[in-house]
Amino acid sequence: MSLFWRIFLLNAVVLVLAAAALLLGPVTVSTPVLFTEAVVLSGGLAVMLVANAVLLRVGLAPLDRLTRAMTTTDLLRPGPRPTPTGHGEIARLIRTFNTMLDRLEAERGDSAARALSAQEAERSRVARELHDEVGQTLTAVLLELKRVADHAPPTVRDELRQVQETTRGGLDEIRRIARRLRPGVLEELGLVSALKALTTEIAGHSGLSVRRRFDGHLPDLGNEVELVVYRVAQEAITNVARHAGAGHLDLTLSHDRDRVDLRIRDDGRGLGDSAEGSGFRGMRERALLIGAKLTVHSEPGGGTEVRLRVPIPTRSS
Repeated sequence: MSLFWRIFLLNAVVLVLAAAALLLGPVTVSTPVLFTEAVVLSGGLAVMLVANAVLLRVGLAPLDRLTRAMTTTDLLRPGPRPTPTGHGEIARLIRTFNTMLDRLEAERGDSAARALSAQEAERSRVARELHDEVGQTLTAVLLELKRVADHAPPTVRDELRQVQETTRGGLDEIRRIARRLRPGVLEELGLVSALKALTTEIAGHSGLSVRRRFDGHLPDLGNEVELVVYRVAQEAITNVARHAGAGHLDLTLSHDRDRVDLRIRDDGRGLGDSAEGSGFRGMRERALLIGAKLTVHSEPGGGTEVRLRVPIPTRSS
């Protein structure tokens, strides 16, 4: 039954009952209308309006739930779909909305996967150029400065040594940037070693006190999943070092039978009322690519906890 006929029948039921009450009841209308008759008619009208409102509320309740779902749906935070209750057009509308959400999430996932893949490829290219071209050029400059300093007069030698140290510092910084762009440790030694190297490097530059805990015998997650876990940890730890004003950070990587949990907790100022920026949105998009769930819990002045729950991929035999 269409929505039009449902509303029409609901109103018709109220009007038929009201007409039957007038025809069969002891109600009469005088001319002019008496006070008691006006009271009875007003009461009957109020009952009709209340009954009509109740019936319409019950009949259109699925549309209210659908409206709330439409206003609160976030593709980066998938939630349960609205149940296709009701009849006829209302149920079809809810099913159509759910199908649209499925299609939008699939299309967003595909586009995000392509974008992140292109981003990783570009990072690898830039890292190789920094390491192979800029790094080699600065290495050659260091060797040349050393040769010139060895033959320079004493009055100039100290200045050349200072330039040499500045160049060496720039070379170390370029290598550090290249490692962050392309985590070679992750490819060669695995996720735990990469997270250890990441936290050690961040702690050395920011002064953060870092405590790490890794469960033994972590399951094999695969290259793509491990890269997502590493990038989420990298973004979260970088945010702590740059913006949180924290002095201590806890990183935990644990697992149970069907999932791996990454937790990063700091004692900084928290997010407060500020909205999540592009960094958090990037983490959520990465989490969706591997079917993981990302949660961020923050209290003003009480620090922030980022938690990534990664389902362990099943291996086909």
